[in-house]
Amino acid sequence: MAKFNVDGIQNVEVSKKLPPQMSPSEQLALMQRYTDTHRACADLSKEEREVRCLRVLYPALLRRMEPGDLFLGRLDFLPIGFGCVTSLGGVGHYCVFGKLKAMRETLPTEEEKQQLDALYQYWLDHDCKTIYCNEVLIDDVIGRFIDCETPLIATARLSGMMLDYEALLSGGVDGLRARIDAGAAANGENAFYAASRQALDLFCTCAEHLRGEALEAAKTAEGPRAAQLNAMAAVLANIQHGAPKTFPEALQLFWLYALMAGVINYGRLDDLLGPYLAADLETGRLTEDEAYEYVKCLWRMIENRRTTVNGRIIVGGRGRKHPREADVFLRLAMRAATELRYVEPQFTLRVTKDMPEEIWDSALEALGRGATYPTLYNDDVNVPAVAYAMRVDEKTAEQYVPFGCGEYVIAGQSTGTPNTCINLLKLLEIALNEGIDPMDGKDKSDGVPLAPAGELHTFEELWAQYTRLLDHYLDLSIHAQVHSYEVMRRQVSFLFTSLLMDDCIARGKAVLDGGVRYLGGTNETYGNINTSDALWAIKDLVYDQKKYTLPQLVAAANADFAGAEDIRTALWKCDKYGNDLDTADGMADRLYQFVANGVRDRGIAAGMQYYLIVISNNQLNTEWGRRTAASLDGRHAGQYMNPANNPQGGANTHGPTAMLNSLAKFDARLHGASVQNIKFATPFFRENREKIKAMFKTYFARGGCHLMVTVIDHGVLEDAVAHPERYPDLIVRVSGFSAVFVNLEPDIQQELMSRVMYE
Repeated sequence: MAKFNVDGIQNVEVSKKLPPQMSPSEQLALMQRYTDTHRACADLSKEEREVRCLRVLYPALLRRMEPGDLFLGRLDFLPIGFGCVTSLGGVGHYCVFGKLKAMRETLPTEEEKQQLDALYQYWLDHDCKTIYCNEVLIDDVIGRFIDCETPLIATARLSGMMLDYEALLSGGVDGLRARIDAGAAANGENAFYAASRQALDLFCTCAEHLRGEALEAAKTAEGPRAAQLNAMAAVLANIQHGAPKTFPEALQLFWLYALMAGVINYGRLDDLLGPYLAADLETGRLTEDEAYEYVKCLWRMIENRRTTVNGRIIVGGRGRKHPREADVFLRLAMRAATELRYVEPQFTLRVTKDMPEEIWDSALEALGRGATYPTLYNDDVNVPAVAYAMRVDEKTAEQYVPFGCGEYVIAGQSTGTPNTCINLLKLLEIALNEGIDPMDGKDKSDGVPLAPAGELHTFEELWAQYTRLLDHYLDLSIHAQVHSYEVMRRQVSFLFTSLLMDDCIARGKAVLDGGVRYLGGTNETYGNINTSDALWAIKDLVYDQKKYTLPQLVAAANADFAGAEDIRTALWKCDKYGNDLDTADGMADRLYQFVANGVRDRGIAAGMQYYLIVISNNQLNTEWGRRTAASLDGRHAGQYMNPANNPQGGANTHGPTAMLNSLAKFDARLHGASVQNIKFATPFFRENREKIKAMFKTYFARGGCHLMVTVIDHGVLEDAVAHPERYPDLIVRVSGFSAVFVNLEPDIQQELMSRVMYE
């Protein structure tokens, strides 16, 4: 069994969570009831155990409303509970051991502390992710997410689920009950159907609980707020049965269900909610100002969940059923993203070549104000690319949606959880050092035979050695991905999620029991461009120019270039990706093709619908960089690696058009998302907005799939480092997410500042 730290952090948490409203003693009591229920249900079906445990949590975890709320539903998350993702607690029946241990010091009595210790011990054997780690991790080879010592890290989670909320809104709760009954009539009654009905009963219990809270608050409220609260109570009564008829009803039904399902990305809300919004505006049930207040409330609700890298709202693009009505919501959402300047939701615009100029201009206006949103996804490239990558038809592919740091899923039809991450740069260093990681001196070859650098007489021999090690780690990654689903399948059914995923009800099976239509996954790759730049530099300096030997370069890097600054300078001056050069860009594409095809082919061979690489980063490029030795692109030991599919900071020197040309060269059909960043100085962006718009359109026409734009005043990041108290609300785009700059760790701030600013 591999050694790992169960108390360690398990996800990126830049956005600090709101403290629970319950006292520590109240939290402990609730976690004790949950644990007792979990223990008592050991001999029941996993579906019955899940729903009984959920009854302990809900409505107990519902937070009290805030003064400006126009619909209801806020949740607390405790160190023990039930969930889908580590961003909000954990996965399945979970325990976040580090947070539970930290809570110990807040308890007032020794008896309670001992009670907490007993819970800790129980969950060591029952936490879903810990069970997975015990079965999959390998010392020095596969580490726990986020353990940056190993070349491959893995976890168990059901991240990025985008539910079919239209199936909920079209018939309401009663409509779902009817679908369950029809499925049971066709397939026979089973534990999944029985527990699903109980889950819907629990949803109605929570809606009634919130209704009571609204009515109670209305008793002491005055004027318009009293009327609002009574209207909210009426909405909460209505959504317990039939289909919503108004925008407030549709919004409340969608939101409360999303909370109880534990999902943290929300999909194409313009197409979902736009028809209700447009109808209310046309009939006069809502004024535009009132509608905008609801949208702002949605933004606040999502921001308050503090998931850091999630909270996706997607608008625009191909495949919308109600484009005219959807654009009504789009325009209000664009206004909210521009004015509110929150780090969440991750507001996302899917663009097409025929998108109205008005929408282009409003997007650029938001970006020019420093909002970091919307992120831009090119449907003209992405729809056919997703169809090929995921092996679906283009009509299905039109329903692709990005989540989290950028990974794609098919809304309501597929999983796409990135339960594996691989450090391509660390693997190159291991391949050049006979299996030894120069950062810590440990053998991480996992038995793959590797020749000394001096015996690699041609570049193709070096390439063969590196890719042989890569192949082995890609084999490990597909096993880890598949097994993550197996461990979760044994433990839980994710009932609320399963009810809104095709084809769970029709098949009578939970999402991981064979219910989901397309079982997919993704493997996040890091250090891609550092690796390809290093490979090009080796080819150029060793095998083409014969300026150095490979052992000379390896020895210099292993010493972090101490006494060999001339070698580091020569490496850094070699052609670099991001400058529209066939040399470095060609090497980057060769590596990309090898890794992307290798991952995709392994997923198909394993029986998955798709398993694809994702070229993203969630600041893991910096965290993994801390534990990655100096590299042969001229990067120092411990320094951040390149972000996503972008050049290493400072390497792109030929201007924005050249960089975008490099970014567009990868075949988008082979990945499950690729994140692209570009940064402009505010005056330059504002003065050249039409030219920049034309440049973006050209980039998309040439095959660019995605773009995230940061617009910021020159020198402001440096000043924020020196005087953080002046910049409490400075929002920056890290890569797959935005964050308050002063909340980031120093080396992550340095990585952001290293990126070339066009001015």
